[in-house]
Amino acid sequence: MIDFRYHLVSIIAVFLALAIGIVLGSTELQGNTIDVLRTSSNLLKNELDQSNAQRNTAQAQLQNDQAFLAKAEPRLLANELTGDRVVLVTEPGASSVVISNVQQAAKQAGATVTGEVAIQPKFNDLSGTNQASLSQINSDLSSTDGTPLATPSDDQTLNQQQAAQLIGTAILATSTAAETAGISTADATTLLAAYAQAGYITITPAVTDRATLAVIVTPDTAPSDGQNDPGTQVLLAIAQELAGESAATVVVGSTAGSSPAGSPIAALRASSVASLVSTVDNADSIIGQVSTIWALADQLRGEKPNSYGISGASAVSPVPLPVPSATPTVTPTPHPPKTGKGDKSVKTK
Repeated sequence: MIDFRYHLVSIIAVFLALAIGIVLGSTELQGNTIDVLRTSSNLLKNELDQSNAQRNTAQAQLQNDQAFLAKAEPRLLANELTGDRVVLVTEPGASSVVISNVQQAAKQAGATVTGEVAIQPKFNDLSGTNQASLSQINSDLSSTDGTPLATPSDDQTLNQQQAAQLIGTAILATSTAAETAGISTADATTLLAAYAQAGYITITPAVTDRATLAVIVTPDTAPSDGQNDPGTQVLLAIAQELAGESAATVVVGSTAGSSPAGSPIAALRASSVASLVSTVDNADSIIGQVSTIWALADQLRGEKPNSYGISGASAVSPVPLPVPSATPTVTPTPHPPKTGKGDKSVKTK
């Protein structure tokens, strides 16, 4: 039988072994661990320094590229839309920077910006009461102007589509020759005022100088419910109608508002309306602004609409037309008369 003294010695031995292990782990083994951690830290710091250097180089290159594009933009846009008229239609939440930059790009291209029709949040309200009010305005204006209302492609946005059709007749024409046709300026002013007074739109006074080209500016942020957002569904109806009332229509957005999968531009690109209008998802950049003008010019030349930008687009930008090269004219140079050593004439005495 093992006595108590043996148990006591065993217990003491166990605790002594634990104590020795703790001491060894906190002294000799600790040094090795710290060395390993220090080496790992140095490696990570070096990688971070390299990443920061690459980032700084990329930022410097981006700044250089932006500076170059800012100087090149007038040449890239020169004479692209000479004599044309452009109207902007802006959605609630559209970026003021995108709006002003697109206006400036259109002017650099030689176009006249007739003004802006700003869609108000009330226009995107699909509730029954609002739909009834909008339907009544549409019906009254259609009867007054003699404009048959369009057959809706979506019953949910029926009234918004028909309102967009009527607004389109007041601000757009399919060709320069048709700018003076259609409803009169007075009737167009009355029509737009009806929607403005009801809180559906705001307008600039000169917008009834009808344009042939339209640029629709989408919200600067994507809606939380994606393509099911009422504003997105209304946008599709507006784009469809303005495409039919104009010679060319482009829908643009900012990089932040167009990148998410549920953005208005993403929803438009996935719909049948994509065959009617071009889209540019980075109109907050100089490249996007140039693409907007080139896309309008392409459609005027009979090219099909396309999607441009960086997020789900078919191309970075439209392909510009080649600049015709001038054939150099060579003017023959007359040979000078031979003199001096080259003179072989015989002198007579």
